[in-house]
Amino acid sequence: RRMRGAACFMSYKRVQNGSDVRGVALGKQEAVTLTPKMVRNIAKAFTLRLQRGGKGNKASNVSVGIGRDSRVTGEELCEEAMKGIVDAGPGCKAYDLGLATTPAMFMSTITPGFEYSGSIMLTASHLPYDRNGMKFFTPEGGLGKADIAEILEMAEGIDGSVDEASGGGGHKSAASFMPTYAGFLRDQIVSGVGAGEMPLKGLKIVVDAGNGAGGFFARDVLEPLGADIAGSQFLEPDGMFPNHVPNPENEEAMRSIQEAVASTGADLGVIFDTDVDRSAIVDSKGVAFNKNRLIAAMAAISLRDKPGATVVTDSVTSDALTAFIESRGGKHLRFKRGYKNVIEKGKQIENCPLMIETSGHGAMAENHYLDDGAYMAVKMIIEAARRNGDLAGLVEGFEEPLEATEMRVKYSESAPDGYGTLVVEGFQKFCEGDSAPEGWASADSNFEGWRVSVLNGEGWVLIRQSLHDPLIVINAESNMEGGVEQTMAIVTEFLKDYEFLTL
Repeated sequence: RRMRGAACFMSYKRVQNGSDVRGVALGKQEAVTLTPKMVRNIAKAFTLRLQRGGKGNKASNVSVGIGRDSRVTGEELCEEAMKGIVDAGPGCKAYDLGLATTPAMFMSTITPGFEYSGSIMLTASHLPYDRNGMKFFTPEGGLGKADIAEILEMAEGIDGSVDEASGGGGHKSAASFMPTYAGFLRDQIVSGVGAGEMPLKGLKIVVDAGNGAGGFFARDVLEPLGADIAGSQFLEPDGMFPNHVPNPENEEAMRSIQEAVASTGADLGVIFDTDVDRSAIVDSKGVAFNKNRLIAAMAAISLRDKPGATVVTDSVTSDALTAFIESRGGKHLRFKRGYKNVIEKGKQIENCPLMIETSGHGAMAENHYLDDGAYMAVKMIIEAARRNGDLAGLVEGFEEPLEATEMRVKYSESAPDGYGTLVVEGFQKFCEGDSAPEGWASADSNFEGWRVSVLNGEGWVLIRQSLHDPLIVINAESNMEGGVEQTMAIVTEFLKDYEFLTL
């Protein structure tokens, strides 16, 4: 019995991915790690936690909304999650919201007429079709890493109990929330542009939903406001993702939306990830607003409304972005990778309107600190409408680096605990010791890994431990031709001293 419990706990523990649950849900190529039964038990544990006065709720009668992206396992896992919710007790109500977005699921907990005690989103973001996962919300926001660990431990206990499917007598029904959420986004555009009820008339905007959950944005948000959406692509949900990876960081995905803008003569292109908590923009000239450029644009918008404010980003943003933010009168705090880390840091800072990662996760204080790709796209579309489609002026003075690279170096399973930290600390000593390369200087502050200005300020390099994997990640940029190659040669030579690394 004890051995079964230990094995069971490990099976639950290993599907934790920071503040999410993720695993293999379809066993065509790999063994399934997130089974329908596990999803049912995890949903039950979340509901019991709400009943017992977990975050944001102290009532025995709880309501939980559940949505999903377009993944092929979504419908089955949604049905299992609903079973888990109603099994938690006769006062528990499960609402199936169908195809939805992750940000919408949070909004369902605070929107009048819905105001669920909690919500669950079934998604694995941009990961392959055979993956799935779960995100959890209360009216106070998304659950964190410690919350997920507690829920998984509870689920393991449910799995091992005799009455795991006791038929708690709760209530299941379907609900329609996405039209309400789309109306909220339309209202933002109407008030933001200030040009009547059809503020997008005359603008051609193409949307690439990557066959995820974002197709509603073209049909239900943009078109009713007068936008011409002809040429939008991959709006239909298809959990096999046959056209490209739904990921605004992916080069193929960005080429796809750039080509759509060019071929249709659009004023603007919008691309989402699978569950629409991330987005990127392409202007009429085909310039991609993702990564540092998107952060620059959103910073310019935020600082216009909040002069002197702080913008929090992840650790791999460019020096040019810092210069741009400061040129607009703002302060730039470069923090850690991980969108939850970035958002939580921003919440702690007075006058911090924007927290945003290079991945495309961007949250604004004005929107409940929610990383909502559709809301961010709305802010950019408002700007485009007010500027007659010209977004270039929004980031005037921002310069992309001449060269940039990222290298990911694995270390073996036999490496001692804390090996990544050991490498980073060694790099710090190397950079600050007598043998440090000429023209290298440690950054003023390092919240993650160790970042160094190189080439006498013409570039930088950062070495850090990956958030979730046994990897050392090296990012480097340079404004000199051949500068990245020169920097990486020095870094690679340094790493050769670490025997557990696979160079």
